Amino acid sequence: MRTTMLFAIALIAIGIVAFGYQGITYTTKENIVNLGPLNVTADKTRTIPLPPIVGGVALVGGIVLLVMGRKKA
Repeated sequence: MRTTMLFAIALIAIGIVAFGYQGITYTTKENIVNLGPLNVTADKTRTIPLPPIVGGVALVGGIVLLVMGRKKA
């Protein structure tokens, strides 16, 4: 039962964070020019969108697990 409650709390926290950030952004380095000893690189910023439905599902799932865990106790 204890692990179910911890998992529920983690899901609720993930849901709240997903609503707040709306996506994950990261930076990569890419080679633009490679001519012998001359290397030119550029930083590219990429974003993985995180739809609000993912946060909602995590939040509702965590609340349901929390309520079901309390009913069993």
